[in-house]
Amino acid sequence: MDIVESLFDIQVQDPPEEDFSSIDLTWTKFGTAEHHDEVALIPYARVDSFIIGECSNVECPTRFHIERGRKRSRGSLKEYKDDEYLEYRLYWCSFGPENYGEGGGVLPSRKYRLNTRNRAARPQSMRGCTCHFVVKRLYARPSLALLIYNDRRHVNKSGFICHGPLDRDAIGPGAKKIPYICNEIQQQTMSMIYLGIPEESVLEKHIEGIQRYCGSDAKVNSLASQYVQKLGMIIRRSTHELDLDDQASIRLWVDRNKKSIFFYQDSSETDPFILGIQTEWQLQQMIRFGHRSLIAADSTFGIKRLKYPLCTLLVFDSRQHALPVAWVVTRSSAKPDVTKWMKSLLDRARSIEPGWKISGFLIDDAAAEIDPIREIFCCPLLFSLWRVRRSWLRNIVKKCTNIKIQREIFKRLGNILYSIWDGADPFVNLEVLIQDFVDQTAFIEYFKASWMPKLAMWLSTMRALPLASQEASGAIEAYHVKLKTKLFDDSHLGALQRVDWLVHKLTTELHSSYWLDRYADESDSFQNVKDEYIASTSWHRAMQIPNSAVTLGDKEHLFARVSSQKDSSLTHLVWNPGSEFAFCDCAWSMQGNICKHVVKVLMNLWTKPMDDSVELDLSVAWTHNMLDQIKQLVELSSSDDIGAVVNNLPLKWVSKKGRTSVGIPSSTLALPSSSKSSTVHKKNRKRKRLSRLR
Repeated sequence: MDIVESLFDIQVQDPPEEDFSSIDLTWTKFGTAEHHDEVALIPYARVDSFIIGECSNVECPTRFHIERGRKRSRGSLKEYKDDEYLEYRLYWCSFGPENYGEGGGVLPSRKYRLNTRNRAARPQSMRGCTCHFVVKRLYARPSLALLIYNDRRHVNKSGFICHGPLDRDAIGPGAKKIPYICNEIQQQTMSMIYLGIPEESVLEKHIEGIQRYCGSDAKVNSLASQYVQKLGMIIRRSTHELDLDDQASIRLWVDRNKKSIFFYQDSSETDPFILGIQTEWQLQQMIRFGHRSLIAADSTFGIKRLKYPLCTLLVFDSRQHALPVAWVVTRSSAKPDVTKWMKSLLDRARSIEPGWKISGFLIDDAAAEIDPIREIFCCPLLFSLWRVRRSWLRNIVKKCTNIKIQREIFKRLGNILYSIWDGADPFVNLEVLIQDFVDQTAFIEYFKASWMPKLAMWLSTMRALPLASQEASGAIEAYHVKLKTKLFDDSHLGALQRVDWLVHKLTTELHSSYWLDRYADESDSFQNVKDEYIASTSWHRAMQIPNSAVTLGDKEHLFARVSSQKDSSLTHLVWNPGSEFAFCDCAWSMQGNICKHVVKVLMNLWTKPMDDSVELDLSVAWTHNMLDQIKQLVELSSSDDIGAVVNNLPLKWVSKKGRTSVGIPSSTLALPSSSKSSTVHKKNRKRKRLSRLR
């Protein structure tokens, strides 16, 4: 094969098949006589089709993950070669190259039993496969991708086939006896056991997974049964208490699970305890669903019952369900501490995907520190009322016995919040409400004690930030309810003050539940799990209610009736329809939740379902952000006294060296300093040093 020195001499290939692999391409040697690679040119739009084709190799079925990635912006290079990249990604077979066991030591692929404490058979999950390739999106021709295949064979460093049907040896504990179990099969089996699925069903699915790689064999089935039984026994016997002392136990857990931690700070006299947890799967989901999309926070969970409150960062998956991608266990909400773990989380994502960026951040607590979000993520913010709505409704139902009074108080509280955009004084309206319902002593006392001191703060946040849609709010609430169900059942009440128990529950049961949900949906398996997952939010349940089941009560739309789909004789009454503070008499709503009947009536009043309401949230956030900036520009250009405009801006010095930067008002986006400006400062400092020498 001749060596080609210019990419312009290589023909672009576009196979007609929907998915294609390296076998379908003609490979060319590109480079020099001393150093050259086997390459092929394809349209950049067909890269995913190539990767899917490579994963579907009959002899070595696998998946490829991004090992490294880099990006350049267009126009960043003044001079460049024809093979310079705009985007660079190194894809590696997920069966290699090595396994890193407990303690961080390297465990190379082996055919003998290693006496470790990793009892969940983790050493079997990587096989030392050297197959990998590079995808370059060309800088000179962005519509094309250059494929560079470094090693097309699925073999280890010794040259032996290390996975797939042709590999009859197992690598790991019990070699040559136990069939190979890849990450996906092992996680599937563990998830099913954690969720309490019967062992017969677990074994059936486990064998199906193994047969994709090893084929059907009676001995394989027998050994697989032993593996499932052993894994189930290990999981049932596992405990969160690695030490009687909770703090010492957490230190041991952190030392053994370094790959699942993005930030850790032990408590001391000067620093608070902070533990940031993110598994490798969660990192992949955050990169996948968070890029150019929303991230939301379910903050301050368990603030009264847990030793340390829990903050969860969520992304919205392909069905707009809230998916937990990171957990932060800490009592501190101070800006320096929030900045530490947020920066660490962003750095971790960008170490895998350098160009990773979110388009909006959704908060649910008016007391949350928003400066770190703006400074680190550089994105607009949205505000969700689901937490205040849920708290008010639960306490109204609990403390007021008359349903007519319940729905009237709830409606008027909602109107008080919304009155901030009508120019009315919400506190005057609130005083009228208190006088009108002075006989509802229990609720009025609760409201005065819990909400009056901080209501001004919540109203101020509502004025400053655009409100999130009910779909996004409902998805966050659905996660919150599931988390509460998992953690606060009666069997765990004695362990709530231990951090190691909380971490154990999050990384085993809750993580397994969401992993299996996503796997069932994407692989179209576990139909019961998939159906429950799809119907886990009120938004999706509402879409199953036909329009004919909804009847508006009168011309003023004071109430609506929704016929039950299970019992035709039952009708649910929704008061104040179309509002986030609508009140339904169904059992789910009476617990403080956004129910499907409220959402369905909302859809009908809009005349069509808002399938892309999360995308609408993004648009609203950016529009609100641009509007604020335009207002400032208009004010600046129309003012005769620039000093008066500047005085209205809240000044905030970021650091002693950066006092040329003015703090951004709370309702605007903080943009990072450009690289150009930082270069100018460096040059100025250099000139000053030279002048001193003269």
